[in-house]
Amino acid sequence: MAEYSLPKSQRTQIIEASEREPHSKLGMHPAKKEGKEGVVVRAFLQNAESCQAVTVESEKNEVRFALKKVDETGFFEGFTDKIKAVKPYRLRIEQANGEIRQFFDPYSFLPTLGEQDLYLFNQGNEHFIYNKLGAHEKIIDGVPGVAFAVWAPSAQRVSVVGDFNQWDGRYHPMRSLGSSGVWELFIPGLGDGTTYKFEVHGADGSLRLKTDPYGTRFEAPPHNASIVCRVNQYKWSDQEWMQGRSTKDWKKEPISIYEVHPGSWKRVADDGNRPLTYREMAVELADYVAENGFTHIEFLPLAEHPFSGSWGYQVTGFFAPTYRFGTPEDFQFLVDTLHQRGIGIIIDWVPGHFPKDSFALAEFDGSHLYEHADPRQGEHMDWGTLIFNYGRHEVRAFLIASALSWFDRFHIDGLRVDAVASMLYLDYSREEGQWIPNQYGGRENIEAIEFLRNVNDLVHNYYPGAVTIAEESTSFGGVSQPTSEHGLGFDFKWNMGWMHDTLSYFSKDPIHRKWHQNELTFGMLYNFSEHFVLTFSHDEVVHGKNSMLMKMGMWHIPEKAANLRALYALMWAWPGKKTLFMGCEFGQSSEWRYDGALDWHLLEYIDHYGIKDLVKDLNFLYQNQPILPETDHRAESFQWINCDDTENSVLTFVRLADSKQGSFLIVGNFTPVDHQAYRVGVPYPGFWKECINTNAAEYGGTGAGNNGGINSDPTLWDGRPHSVEIALPPLSVSIFQLQ
Repeated sequence: MAEYSLPKSQRTQIIEASEREPHSKLGMHPAKKEGKEGVVVRAFLQNAESCQAVTVESEKNEVRFALKKVDETGFFEGFTDKIKAVKPYRLRIEQANGEIRQFFDPYSFLPTLGEQDLYLFNQGNEHFIYNKLGAHEKIIDGVPGVAFAVWAPSAQRVSVVGDFNQWDGRYHPMRSLGSSGVWELFIPGLGDGTTYKFEVHGADGSLRLKTDPYGTRFEAPPHNASIVCRVNQYKWSDQEWMQGRSTKDWKKEPISIYEVHPGSWKRVADDGNRPLTYREMAVELADYVAENGFTHIEFLPLAEHPFSGSWGYQVTGFFAPTYRFGTPEDFQFLVDTLHQRGIGIIIDWVPGHFPKDSFALAEFDGSHLYEHADPRQGEHMDWGTLIFNYGRHEVRAFLIASALSWFDRFHIDGLRVDAVASMLYLDYSREEGQWIPNQYGGRENIEAIEFLRNVNDLVHNYYPGAVTIAEESTSFGGVSQPTSEHGLGFDFKWNMGWMHDTLSYFSKDPIHRKWHQNELTFGMLYNFSEHFVLTFSHDEVVHGKNSMLMKMGMWHIPEKAANLRALYALMWAWPGKKTLFMGCEFGQSSEWRYDGALDWHLLEYIDHYGIKDLVKDLNFLYQNQPILPETDHRAESFQWINCDDTENSVLTFVRLADSKQGSFLIVGNFTPVDHQAYRVGVPYPGFWKECINTNAAEYGGTGAGNNGGINSDPTLWDGRPHSVEIALPPLSVSIFQLQ
């Protein structure tokens, strides 16, 4: 049993905030004084003139004894032999202004994390570590407060700072939990809404204020403080959706995704042109998406980010919905509302890189903790961001927990994983000598590949019916194949090749298209090598690339609109799921602006509302005709009728039903030439109903078409025993179904 008085050298460690184990000095401890056994209480307090320790027993049986102010900086120490063993107590202080406060001492509590928690985290196998690290309201021994925990293995000291201690890191130093690298402190009396950061005395001698990597809510820049936030209190009403989702095989279900940047979809003009809040968005977006037949919404990254101009792709809060549109509960309301309307939610998730902002993950504990130290491995040259060290167990646990937290806390239905190609290849966007080969001398990032497989398996295991989609632009094999078959385990992959080729074709003047028909047909050579999502995303309508409408290779808006309608009909008829960025569905004229609303006034004009009505009809055709979504991944369901009529720039193909009835014939005419009697071979005889004619008057076309459909005749054509003679309007696609 130690003497009660702490040596000056040890007091100095507390006062100067260099003590790694403050709980071993502060708080109540067995001690003896002048041969008498009892307890000593030590406290380092802010703005306290006097202090007493008050044991927590009963009003009639409490023991109260004074602590002596040993140092003018606020170090107090007191001994009593009336208490023989450590027990709960409070500190009662009088401040300089005469105010008296009584509170539980943070240094009287045992660690809030167990050895098993830390062991699994250090192994990278604690998948829900966000329930342990970060800031969590808890009641310990009947005392409410907040348990803080952060991973900073190379730090010399870590403190919790906030308004509650005037952001002074000397007064709430955390204890080091040994080799785990985790620092921990329970602070009684704090609760929901408390702003805080971690003051980290780094391995390099630096002193940094860092936001909580596991924080669930943040202040707006430039402050960026973390905010203690309850995220499990929301009362969900989407049970029917969640139960139904768990039974879905999405490869056979219709998926038509409306990609949304929530800050620029709509704005409130009479309130400073601010964006809609999560709650305002909920009803308006649900109405619009349901009306237009989309099955899912994909939000550009909603995780917290300081710079709006990054569109959310430079994340500093991997567990927190951005403050810009409301609280985490407001976001839960948005998801709940959309689910009740039968609309799924996909969010962009960014595990490939993070920004260098000094308040966030970069050099978190004075070392390269989350990132690689060598810039040949640890820095994205193109984006000026840092690359996660996927070979470090705790970093993998962090990222896996981030992915799972969005499903767990916010009921999302899928992740679209950003920039997968940059994760797969060590030489991504690097010249010779700017990258380090893997252990086998190759360019593949083995740790990142294993990480992606792991996170995909865990998402699917924990959340049946959840979807993962890769934005991946290379020929890396098996992106959407199961990990059991040596794939990456994604459900779907964006079809970037089809997108580039198709846009290249439609951007050409029709007079030149006959020499480029291969740009429309080449994609079918690999179309069934992966489970694809056909995508026209936000990336295609920014940075001088023009809007979808203005890309079309004609001079005048009506002709451009006709081209765009034909392109969309081709897209919806082509095998694969669909994604369309907001504004593209009505032919937005200008490029997308992240800081302004879409040009909704354009819907007053036929060229624009006609495009929107076509997309709506295409969506409902896709939803209501199971053959289309069910065969998106089946090569045998697709047949070219004629892909060689380059002179006329006409393309014909079929989507075949298992039973002949219900099969679809698609005919596209991509020049301004009107063909009044164009003969097309068909696989089966009968009446072919015209389901979609992009030249219909209600879409903004001339109205010329086939009057609802046409009967086949036994004329051999295109190598088929039957054929139809159809009217093929200029710059149009017609979709027929066998009745």
